[in-house]
Order: sequence, then C-alpha cells, then structure tokens
Amino acid sequence: MNDLSPFPSLAARLARTERIRLTKACVPVALLADDVPEGAKTDRNGSALVDILIEDGKIAAIMPALADGGDDSVALDGRHVWPLLIDAHAHLDKGHTMGRAPDSGGTHPGARAATTADRIAHWNTEDLLRRMEFGLAAADAHGVAAIRTHLDSHEGQAEITWGAFAKVRERWKGRITLQAAGLVPLDAYSGDYGARLADIVAGHGGLLGGVTRPAGGTHGSGLNDIDLLLDRLFVLAKERGLNVDLHVDEAAQADALPRVARATIRHGYEGRVTCGHCCSLALLSEEELRDRITLIADAGLSIITLPTVNMYLQDREEGRTPRWRGVTPVQELRAAGISVAAAGDNCRDPFFAYGDHDMLDTWRQAVRILHLDHPYADAPALVGPAPAEIMSIDGGTIGVGRSADLMILEAWSLDQVIARPHADRVILRKGTLANSALPSYSTLADFQLAGASPI
Repeated sequence: MNDLSPFPSLAARLARTERIRLTKACVPVALLADDVPEGAKTDRNGSALVDILIEDGKIAAIMPALADGGDDSVALDGRHVWPLLIDAHAHLDKGHTMGRAPDSGGTHPGARAATTADRIAHWNTEDLLRRMEFGLAAADAHGVAAIRTHLDSHEGQAEITWGAFAKVRERWKGRITLQAAGLVPLDAYSGDYGARLADIVAGHGGLLGGVTRPAGGTHGSGLNDIDLLLDRLFVLAKERGLNVDLHVDEAAQADALPRVARATIRHGYEGRVTCGHCCSLALLSEEELRDRITLIADAGLSIITLPTVNMYLQDREEGRTPRWRGVTPVQELRAAGISVAAAGDNCRDPFFAYGDHDMLDTWRQAVRILHLDHPYADAPALVGPAPAEIMSIDGGTIGVGRSADLMILEAWSLDQVIARPHADRVILRKGTLANSALPSYSTLADFQLAGASPI
C-alpha cells in the first residue's frame, strides 16, 4: 500500500471522534441514494467526487468535494467509496462442504446428487450452524450488508435447517440483514407437505420458493402439471401473505419462466415474485426474447443473475470447452425496465467449487462476463440498490440519513475497482471501523477426512 493510503489516519480518527468528514470520495452515481450534489464533478465513468460527513454513525451530509476538509477530515484524494453490498441469492446451508461432499463433476445433476448425499449424511443443527457461521463471517469481512439465502426444505430437513437459520439470523442481527426462502422441487407442493412447508416458512417470516423442475429431475422436462403446481404454490403463498422467490430455467433449454409470469398475473402477485437464473433466455431468438421480456415486465418479475455459478455449471461436458456463458440477458432485461440484480449463489459446495461470499468480487466478475462496461455507468446498481429493492430493505446506497455502512477502496476509477481483488478494503459499519479477519479454513479441516470415507 502506498504512502498516500488514508487507512491509518482513518483508524486513528474514528478512535477519537463521533464526527468525521471523508473528503474527495469518488462514489458511483448509481450508488447514491439521491441526485448528485449540485456542483459536484463527475468522471467519464459516472462517479461523483464528493465529501461525506458522518455524525453519530449516520451520513449527515453529502456535498461537492471541498479543497480543504478541515480538522475533522480524512482525505481520500479521489479513492472510491461504496456502500456495503447486498447478496440477494445465496445458499448458506449448502456452503463450504468442499472436501467432504462427493465430487460433483461440475455438472448440475452431479451437484444435485452430491448435495443430497452430503445432506443426508451430515446436515444436523451443529453442522449447519458451523458452516453458516463460516459463510457469514466471510461475508462480514468482505463488507456484505444483507443476504437472502435459499434453504433446502425437503421433508424431514426443513425444521432443522430453518431452526438453524433462525439462530444465525438472531446472532447477526444489526450487522448482516438475513432473509430466507424455502427451496424444494416444485412438485413438493402437490401433497400435504406443501402446506406444512408453507407454514414453516411463514413461521420464520420467509419467502415461499422452489425450483421449476421435478424432484430428481432436470430443468426443462418432467413437469407436465407445472401450471397446477404453480397455482398451488401461489395459493399457499397468498393465504400466508408470503412473497415468492423461485429458481427458474437453469438450463440451455427450458420454458418455465413464461408460466411463472402468467401464474403471477393470474394470482395478482405482480411485483412480489423473484426469479433466479433464467439461463435459457439467452438462447432465444431476438423476437422470442422480446416477447418473453414483455411478459416478464407485465408480471413485474424481478430477475437475479448468478454469473459465476452459471458459467461453472452450464454447458459443461468432459473434454469439451463450453460454447456459451450460461447467464441471462441482463442488458436487455434492464433496458426494458425490469429490476435485475447480480448475486453470489453457491459458495464452495457441489454447485460451485469456489467463492468467498464477496459481493465486490461477484460484481467485478459480472461486469466482465456480461459486458457491463464501456460505459460502466449504472452497473454498480446490480449489487446495491437493485438487490435492496428486491429484498425490500434499506441499504445498497449512500445517502443522507442512512447508516454510514461503507467500504473504502484503494482505487480511483471503476476499471481499477474491477482490476484488483481489494483485500485491503476498509469497512465501516455505522461509521465505525469494522474490518474483521476472514475465517480460517482450518476450522473446516476435518471435512477432508469426512470426504475420504464413503457416504
């Protein structure tokens, strides 16, 4: 780190005052809660140079950058300042089973089978708490403000997993906002268990969710009664006042999304349904895509793209280089006014062998994968205001009256933000220096031994 680093002076300042002015902070306009302050300069990539006044843990003012910040200031000299980021689609219950779960081969069916084996063998309360805490500690260290996690909610597992989630949600309250959605194959709602699961979800203030494939099946086949199943899910959700979050069309060829959109309209759920993945949209003809996007907009669906995981799973065949990226057409969806967010999805489990719950890293990869550059413009919104809106929470932007939950980066432009991993980022929570160490993999060392034994 160079001699101009603000970090030592920032730590000292926060140790002795409740008022601090971050001067000459470069903030992407897409991450400002309000308009750019009059007189503030903006660069060619859509970032504004401002001073941020913090008082008693909240942002008291945002103003054009001054030449001299005064005695209460820390000079950032044009470094980027971002809000803490939001992950609107994760799987905390699956995470960090690498070394223990069977090898998935990197395919969707293989990941499903490996996860099932690991769940049956290991997913008790203690195991879930241990891995969820590991994931949340990593997210905390990277500056994540909120997470919506999907929870595998199969019969016999749901009570255990939702109970563990309730414990970690309480423990992390005030630091990371947590939401959860139940996750089962859509045909799980056809019998009595569907209503019981909906009651479990409602009891924990969650969202009703599922995946548009049959139990043990794949996206794009085997759900001839999908309309009836969707009707059942929406009736259960409406009876309990629950919003809906679904895994949809996570394959090259699948056609559940228009059915979800029509069911949303049929049940008056416009604006209350989120769909993750939607990979098959990318391979439609231009005319088909336009028609599909019109239907999505009419239904008020929100879409979440999971670029790292879908590139990992989609179009994988042994000995063959993948031919497509596996991600949904984000630019076209956003151009139509549809709410779109990028999220992290799986982390070090059979569905994705990598990751560290770092939403800044997810965003950096998303920009490159989805060509959200030249210009970068509002691309940062994908991990800030867009997921905050989808989750109906405060956060994801920097604004007067908001909590001073910020990250300071050793970068002066968006291309520099994208170029490096920023292990040296500074995290502020409520205006207080809040950097924490990443959890050590040594705490999961016994997983390798467990994985060496047949399951």
